[in-house]
Amino acid sequence: MRSLSRTLAVTAFILAAATAHAATPRPILLTADRVWTGDGPPKTGWAVLVSKGRIDAVGPSDKIVVPPDAERIDLPGKTLAPGLIDLHSHILLHPYNETTWDDQVIKEPAAYRIMLAAKHAASTLQAGFTTLRDLGTEGADYADVGIKRAIDEGVAPGPRLLVATKAIVASYSYGPAERSYRPDMELPYGAQPATGIDEVTKAVREQSARGADWIKIYADYRTGIDGTARPTFTMEEMKAMVAATHVTGRKVAVHASSDDAIRMAVLAGADTIEHGYGASEATFRLMKERGAAYIPTLTAPEATGEYFQKHVRGGTPTPAMQQAQRAFQLARKVGVVIGNGSDVGVFAHGTNARELAWMVKLGMSPLEAMRAATTVAAAILGKSTELGQLKAGFLADVVAVDGDPTLDIAAAGKVGFVMKGGEVFRRP
Repeated sequence: MRSLSRTLAVTAFILAAATAHAATPRPILLTADRVWTGDGPPKTGWAVLVSKGRIDAVGPSDKIVVPPDAERIDLPGKTLAPGLIDLHSHILLHPYNETTWDDQVIKEPAAYRIMLAAKHAASTLQAGFTTLRDLGTEGADYADVGIKRAIDEGVAPGPRLLVATKAIVASYSYGPAERSYRPDMELPYGAQPATGIDEVTKAVREQSARGADWIKIYADYRTGIDGTARPTFTMEEMKAMVAATHVTGRKVAVHASSDDAIRMAVLAGADTIEHGYGASEATFRLMKERGAAYIPTLTAPEATGEYFQKHVRGGTPTPAMQQAQRAFQLARKVGVVIGNGSDVGVFAHGTNARELAWMVKLGMSPLEAMRAATTVAAAILGKSTELGQLKAGFLADVVAVDGDPTLDIAAAGKVGFVMKGGEVFRRP
């Protein structure tokens, strides 16, 4: 009898939990000093109504019909804005001054790295970044697919992820500093090596089948005789990878820092160029002509300069930083589409807004930088109808920051409220 009672009690608990989970959440009305929808200047006296995970209405507070059971959240002193997007992240990496890239790839067990990634994801979401494009697991195989699933299913908090799985590299052109190790050692690459049209095409298809949303290609690496960055794939290989990706409806992100490799990638049909520090004006003009977007990752050389060259933040830029700054300003002069992407993982997760500060420092207005992390980033992802704006019908990704980030970009780093998909993850 006691056993039956326990069974009935457990059954009742499970049914109650299932019912609670299935219950429709109450609508939420968000009000703040300002509402920035992702376009134009912020509005005062506006509100955002959220229902069933999406934005139900945005506009003057007195014009919105608010359901009587709605929860009301007032955020005085703050600006409501679309959830921020970082187009270049590595959720499975952590700063190289903590552990070198080689040691993360060679020595850290995958399970440990996945647990760290959960911590990184939570920190990122708390910082107001509700969507990440994660560009390569760096030796953790297809772990990003599982992390994405766990976040989507509510197992762990984190931003919405679009993943690239392993990334593709030319054989013998990437990975740990092999010249520092015995030549007979079999070292993990940190990506999927391939050679020839058949192999690179197969790699694209394999990664797509395993869950890649984007395909990431390393178009160059430090393979020159003198250790300089040189193209690693032939044009035929590049074209084959892009064609195999595009036929599936996916897009291609290409790591490239040398002008030759950037030009090859653009001619092959790349959708985004990552880093691009060595691009010439002619190559940026080609990018604009072909519609390739630029993801500048300005914070990465700043961080590595701090770690390895004793650079003091705010001091005289290192040569690598100067090259990154030159490229960014040249791309902006030419009119290339520039999206926010930081290479976070090289530096601490949750401090993604450092990239926005760099963009403004190098000439963007705060409004332009905010658009690079919202409307422009959403367009690059092909998600312009559901992300990047506070607009009726869009996913309810909403953040509130102290002050006005369209006038002072430092406000983007002062997050006091975070909602993703209609669920509140951070309250004042």
